[in-house]
Amino acid sequence: MKKLARVLTPSYIPAVIAAFVVCVAGILADNQNQVVAEARMRAKVADELNPIRSKLEANVNGNIQLVRGLIGTLVTEPGMDQKRFSALSRGIFTERSQLRSIAAAPDLVVSLVYPVAGNEKALGLDYRKNAAQRAAVMRVGDTGQMVLAGPVDLVQGGRGLIGRFPVSIDAGGGSNRFWGIVSAIIDLDRLYADSGLLSEQLGVDVAIAGRDGSGASGSVFFGDQKIFEQAPVAMTVLLPGGSWHIAAVPKGGWPATAGNAWFIRGLIVLGGLMIILPMVLTGRLMSERQSNIRALRHSKAQLQELSHRLKIALDSSQIGIWELDIASRKLLWDDRTKALYGHAGSARQAYDDWKETLHPDDLDRAEQEFAEALESGLAYNSDFRIRLPDGSARHVRAIGSTYVGADGRRKIVGVNWDVTSDFETRETLFEAKRLAEAHSAELEAARHRMEFNALHDPLTGLPNRRFLDQVLADRSRHFDAQAKLSIFHMDLDRFKQINDTLGHAAGDEILRHAAALLSGNANERDFVARIGGDEFVIVRQSGGAEPDARLAARIIEAMSMPVRYKDQECRIGVSIGIAAQSHAADDLSHVLVNADIALYEAKRRGRNRHETFTGELKTAVFKTKQTADEILRGLEHNEFIAHFQPQFCPRSLDIIGVEALARWDHPTKGLLAPHAFLKTAEDINVVAAIDQAILEQALFQIYRWEANGIRIPKVSVNLSYARLHDENLIDRLEQLQIPAGRLSFELLESISFDESDVTVLSNIRRIKELGIDIEIDDFGTGYASIVSLLKLTPRRLKIDRQLVLPILNSAAEKRLVESIIDIGTSLGIEVIAEGVETLEHAHILKELGCHGLQGYAFARPMSANDLATFAFERRWLAA
Repeated sequence: MKKLARVLTPSYIPAVIAAFVVCVAGILADNQNQVVAEARMRAKVADELNPIRSKLEANVNGNIQLVRGLIGTLVTEPGMDQKRFSALSRGIFTERSQLRSIAAAPDLVVSLVYPVAGNEKALGLDYRKNAAQRAAVMRVGDTGQMVLAGPVDLVQGGRGLIGRFPVSIDAGGGSNRFWGIVSAIIDLDRLYADSGLLSEQLGVDVAIAGRDGSGASGSVFFGDQKIFEQAPVAMTVLLPGGSWHIAAVPKGGWPATAGNAWFIRGLIVLGGLMIILPMVLTGRLMSERQSNIRALRHSKAQLQELSHRLKIALDSSQIGIWELDIASRKLLWDDRTKALYGHAGSARQAYDDWKETLHPDDLDRAEQEFAEALESGLAYNSDFRIRLPDGSARHVRAIGSTYVGADGRRKIVGVNWDVTSDFETRETLFEAKRLAEAHSAELEAARHRMEFNALHDPLTGLPNRRFLDQVLADRSRHFDAQAKLSIFHMDLDRFKQINDTLGHAAGDEILRHAAALLSGNANERDFVARIGGDEFVIVRQSGGAEPDARLAARIIEAMSMPVRYKDQECRIGVSIGIAAQSHAADDLSHVLVNADIALYEAKRRGRNRHETFTGELKTAVFKTKQTADEILRGLEHNEFIAHFQPQFCPRSLDIIGVEALARWDHPTKGLLAPHAFLKTAEDINVVAAIDQAILEQALFQIYRWEANGIRIPKVSVNLSYARLHDENLIDRLEQLQIPAGRLSFELLESISFDESDVTVLSNIRRIKELGIDIEIDDFGTGYASIVSLLKLTPRRLKIDRQLVLPILNSAAEKRLVESIIDIGTSLGIEVIAEGVETLEHAHILKELGCHGLQGYAFARPMSANDLATFAFERRWLAA
């Protein structure tokens, strides 16, 4: 910075200006030379790139035009075979083109290809199942326009561009029907070679972006991506249905400098030196003269500045200066010291004058400290109070040091300043500290109360779940570290009924009674806790004087005794799960989990009993968990598939519908029916996900069968109770393509259609508005009533197989089935009989007026493909 300041003095300013002008002129001249050189180079690159762009456009468009003629013939001959297709295509391939092959895909499945040799792998390709090409193919069908895709990896090997043309044929009545697509594959390497991209004489590096004709926004598929980052010469290649973005730079990139750059720069430097050097020498002589003048002025300014700073320091600090001649006791005060002692303008000049101002309580100490400093010759440091003429007191701090003056006399010089506010602040702090310590003691007592409340249940006074977690984490605070522990997990039976009928006050009284009973029956060393609701836990040492089973039986017997609440006699019970450590080092949190499993088993076996955790119980739980994990994995891997069982008209024996049934295609256990997984699926709340998967497969098969010429009037799909309560059910259904009148939801009769359940009734109403029929399944075994049928107005109901099977031998069952059919008919509801096992069943049900039959007498559940074959061949008629 000093060197820069020296250069920027007035003496050197002309030289600096001249240097700046020379630099600017040189830079402008150099830049202009570089711009001219770059313009020449870009024009040369454009001359090489433009023919390549033209050839790419001509070759691609030429290939596309060759194929359009074939499409015109294909529209008039939609049933064209391979021989005819090959003859027409051979004529196209005689033209000079880059075409590699042509393929026709009626219904999006490749069945015609030319040439056949080398393209066998393409035959049978289903575009809907090919992830790499599906999106482009579907866009052709949706837009009705030719789509150029690529470059892509070809099924028959290699890479190419694929031009896909939609083919629509006359469907009669002035409308067209989508027949399929024709795909023309342009050999990418031949296209590059014929367009000049692979020429060894090419003087530029080229890159092309715009895969699938997406233009500049597409990805780079030829050349290096970095070419687009080097300010290339860029052009647009116009293609059918899109464009490419082609860019080029010279081989090796743009030159950093022009060829004659250093020659021009040398001339600029030489001219600048001839101008600047004489001016610099002149400025140096002028600068030395001015430097000498500045040095003299600086010395004078420093003296004035030091004097001014000292005055400011004394004025701002409010410090007074004093000096005492030790031998003569003559004391000198400056004006600020006199003001500090309340004697402004006074002529007092003696030690006694200072002594008279001292506060009586501090007089002896202040004089002693001053005398010690004079005697020892050490630094003087003292705090004392003085009395002002108006009677008020002031705190003063004094420091000083002794020295020998020029006349050889010992003196002490020092300073005084007012510290009254400091002393007052310190007193305030002392008082605040005292109050804070008292407040801290109160907080400590409150903390102990809060800790007790945090670790105990306020209703029963027992330890709570948080306290239990501490005991499980650090057992040594409550039990012998070497002893094995047992955990009782208890749940009160019939507690909810008491709460619901007698109110929460009665429930609270029962909980207090239970807590007292458990505490009274447990040993004083046992840990008894209420962990929430009506759940309690006892942690005790195993192998004590009383076995775990005996204590559990005693608790169950005590809990069974009636409890009086007001004028009511309340009876409760208790279910107990017991788990014990095998070793003292076993994790107690795992033991608690085992006790919970045993409690679940006690409840499952009838409640008001105790169960002990065993290896067999653990195995059963593990098996259930394993099944749950496999179900979740099966959902992730789409292992749950739909099988379909046909339903038949009793009179014409035509298929009037199918029921979609869930099956689990297990990778190791084979095909599993719902009884193998439904209970576990309900426990882990994934029945709705399985229903959704079956629904989506059923909808897909409706369209698939229709495309193959097989019309199934309707498909019935089960709708679980959980999904019927789902507030988002309708939103999910609206996202699906559901053909009106072709889908039915089967609701189990075991579902209670309570009028107060607004969500269920609203969902059923909106399901009907979507064109989906409602069926009541397993009619005759659940809650459905005539009122329910009138309220729900289902399209059809299905008589449960348990009612259908006995009609061959039971007149009563036959009359019951007949009554159900008459009720349905009178209400305008179709009736379908399940469990039609024999043709005799079918004959009787036909006579009774049943609208549909479903059962093994006609067909078992089968896969979608088997059902298509079954329906096409009408096998049930032969049976």
